Amino acid sequence: MPGVSVGMPLGSGCSTCGYCGPLGERSSTETSFKKAGLIASQLSCKVYQKMIYRGWRRSGTYCYAPDLRRSCCPQYTIRLDAIAFKPSRSQRKLINRWNHFVMQGHKSDTSDSPLLQGISSASMPTRPSKSGGTSNASKRDSPKFSLSTSIHAAESDFISPNATARHDFKVTLEPSTYSEEKYTLYLLYQRQIHHDPHNTPEDFKRFLVKSPLINEPIPYPASAPDHLPSQYGSFHQMYRLDGELIAMGVIDILPECVSSVYFIYDPKHDKYSLGKLSALREASLAREMHDAGAITMSSLAMGFYIHSCPKMKYKGGFSPSYLADPEEFTWFPLADCIPQLEKFRYAAFVHPENSLEGPQDPGEGPPVRVSDELLNEVMVIYSMQQGAISMIPVNLSHQWKDEYNREEILSCVDALGDELSREIIFR
Repeated sequence: MPGVSVGMPLGSGCSTCGYCGPLGERSSTETSFKKAGLIASQLSCKVYQKMIYRGWRRSGTYCYAPDLRRSCCPQYTIRLDAIAFKPSRSQRKLINRWNHFVMQGHKSDTSDSPLLQGISSASMPTRPSKSGGTSNASKRDSPKFSLSTSIHAAESDFISPNATARHDFKVTLEPSTYSEEKYTLYLLYQRQIHHDPHNTPEDFKRFLVKSPLINEPIPYPASAPDHLPSQYGSFHQMYRLDGELIAMGVIDILPECVSSVYFIYDPKHDKYSLGKLSALREASLAREMHDAGAITMSSLAMGFYIHSCPKMKYKGGFSPSYLADPEEFTWFPLADCIPQLEKFRYAAFVHPENSLEGPQDPGEGPPVRVSDELLNEVMVIYSMQQGAISMIPVNLSHQWKDEYNREEILSCVDALGDELSREIIFR
């Protein structure tokens, strides 16, 4: 079934929360709610792109839509405009500090200048003298910082053949596949960062290897640079230092965005803020793909922004970022959302009168209602023979006759919205 999106609908549910519990622990009660879920057999990258922008995310092949209204820590979909993004001074320092470590074997000073772009420290601007005069160097404009140049500046595949580096640093993209090396890094990260020692190879595969996304060619108008992906789909971005795997980003490359799924790293490099560096690299990847001719690529989907969770606040430092309204799924500048997020536990941006204060769960909303017209257009697999599938409207299926299944279908259709419900075939 090439290009066809297929999944099994799931209804609402709840679980413990990993954002407001003690460090490395989950909440003691089930206070994180989901509106619906979908076990995806396969999804086109275009369909999953639309799902993300309606508040859905995936964990392996399990896709889910959080219920922000009921959850203790509402999860707002956040995206960064990667084309307009300009790294802040602190973000530039992070890049240069890592580059200095790779090239020179020690951490950088506090300079935020792009020293590894062929600019010597002697040419950098200096402060005015006490007498008010300025040196010739201070009169010159500061070198312009280029994210794509700086993010690759210390990689062995990009540095000048005449340059010498203390360490061999490589970053490569590969398909989402299993290896013992990746699993070992995952165990180390989960144990030391999340205090979670119980993870089997199957857990790792289910969470970070398996993906429902169908690989599709990226329509570059000409040959793209070798380090850029040639297909949309799910990838592992591998970070190697002197041959050792020190970090791995799990990313989905979609028609309009690079989507961050998860990031793991060796805690011995914790001081270099590799998680933040990975976000900068993923933003650069989106921009580089756009500049290479994938013109619809414009954003970095950074997952969820949780205003009440300190460890998620760093996402707010990437600008310009936008949050999706949890009801209408239109985009609002993050800065404009902050006052409501400070005031309300649940903030609705289009209809602020729907915002809620206080930690209490307001309970289930009114029953989900879906028109018969839409249900006649939502298809479910009736039979499969020799690769050919037969479909019927979901309200004529045997699943619809069961009350529990019917509620799950209705919840999933409501969370997907009309357009996506017509594009995904249920099974």
